[in-house]
This record gives sequence, C-alpha cells and structure tokens, in this order.
Amino acid sequence: MGPVTARIAVTPRSLSQGGHPALAALEAAGYDVVFPTPGRQPTREEQLRFLPACVGYLAGVEPITREVLAAAPALKVISRNGVGVDSVDLTAAAEQGVAVETAAGANAQGVAELAIALLLAGLRRIPPQDAALKAGRWQRIEGREVVGRTLGVVGCGQIGRRVVRLGLGLGMSVRAFDAFPDPEFTPAGDFSYTTMEDLLARSDAVTLHCPPAERPLIDKGAIAAMRPGAHLVNTARSSLVDDGAVLEALAGGRLIGYATDVYDQEPPAPQELLRHPQVITTPHIGGYTRESVERATRAAVENLLRVLNPPS
Repeated sequence: MGPVTARIAVTPRSLSQGGHPALAALEAAGYDVVFPTPGRQPTREEQLRFLPACVGYLAGVEPITREVLAAAPALKVISRNGVGVDSVDLTAAAEQGVAVETAAGANAQGVAELAIALLLAGLRRIPPQDAALKAGRWQRIEGREVVGRTLGVVGCGQIGRRVVRLGLGLGMSVRAFDAFPDPEFTPAGDFSYTTMEDLLARSDAVTLHCPPAERPLIDKGAIAAMRPGAHLVNTARSSLVDDGAVLEALAGGRLIGYATDVYDQEPPAPQELLRHPQVITTPHIGGYTRESVERATRAAVENLLRVLNPPS
C-alpha cells in the first residue's frame, strides 16, 4: 500500500472488480487505488472509514454528504463516472475546496438506447409475455407500433438529443421541452420544441431526460394533462415522478405503462408500483454498457489526474 495521502477510492459497481486499463493510469501516477466495497454502494459508515485516507474519490451514485466530506480533510476531488451530481453535497464540497467532476456525455448513448428499448418493450408488452411463456402459458397481448405516434422528450441535452434522433429514426413525430432549447439542434424529420403543456397533451409516450426539481415533474396534474393511454419512461431521476400518482393512473387506465431505471434507493424496497404488471423495471443499467463504462471510466480518471496533478 502506498502512502495514505496518495490514496484514491473507487466505488462504482461497474468497476468493483478493478482491472480496468484506465485505472492503471492512476497507479502509474503514484496513487494507491482501493476498492472499499466491491460490488455494492458504500454505506455512510464505510465512507467515514475509508475516505479520511483519500485524496481522490472515483464515486458511484452513493450519497456524499457534508458529514462524510467533513471527515475527509485530505480529499481534493470527487470524480463521478456519470453526469449526475445531485447525490453530492455541492455546497459542502465547495466550502471544503473539493472539486466535483463529471464524465459529461460518456453514458448518453447507452441511456438513450435504453429509453427507447423500454418504450418498445412496453408498447409491445414484452415482459409479461416472456414471463408467461417461461411459466408454460401461451399468452398473446396485442401491442402498439411506434410509427406515426408522437414521442415527447423532456430535457434535450446530450441524452435527450440522442433519444430525439432515435425516435425520428423509428418514424415517430418528436416534440421536446427544454428550459433552454438549443436553436441549432434541428434534426431531420418531424421535430420541434414545444411547451411542457403541449408536449404532455399530444404525446403517445413521454420520456424524461432532465435534472431533478424540488417537486416531482410528473404528478397527478401532469398525468391528468397527458393523452389518455400514454406510456411513461424514466431513465433520469426517481424524484421526477410521483410513484403514487403513476400507480393510480395505471389502475385507472390513464397510463398504459410505465418503465423506470431509477430509484430512491438501490436496490429499491419492495413496493406495489414496481410489482405492477404494466411496469417495467431495470436495475439502473442506463450507462451500464461496455462502451459507456469505457468512456466514463477514462473520463473520470482523466478528471482525477487533471485536478490532482495540474500542469506546472
């Protein structure tokens, strides 16, 4: 083991086994790379044990609180192998002089492809038919095709723009809402920016690719404004959706289906919504592709080295 002042903790589950070539660059630069909780997120108590010895933290989606940061006076940088930083107390990090870096865009293609995959699986009711056949039942459920339908994309950043192009490629009309729409984004096909109200009213399917807000974006009011029989996909943040409102809408037929890759806690506690037959769940795999992990890991390592070893 190297000196404790030159230690970097690595906690993303996709890197839990170590051995990624990009991590070798950290060792080559003289850092002791440790994997404190292989295969799972660290708890607060575990963070309090391993972080005080670290100058760098290649972090997953686990919460990084003020208390945890206060216990790590040597920490100089938190580098996420993704784009989200809502799990980090940014105010506390800034006060302590800890840089917070992200792998911007590294997992965008993987998340976009998963959103479309969840949409198609929901409209064709693939999971329940697969489960029935494996249980020995021949159960055919009529599905829906996407051609000619309208896709609503909420949040048109790097992920959202990819979803727009994929939707257009499938023959869909696409409407997007973004707080700061990019006028230079003009993909070929039936695409336009619109208001959130108009998007909800005209979309056959809505997919979320925006940061979290103080209150759920998709609540009872938003669902009431949606086209009856719409499908909802969330690969962004669990806090964007009011789970109770979605469950009620599924029971009443207002929503035909819901798919989610994100949860308040991982793994999520058992709950009625996640067991619903018209809900598709995946275990936060949006960026968990070979290609996305490769891009994100290299970006995270480069960010660590840039902050810890600035050019003289």
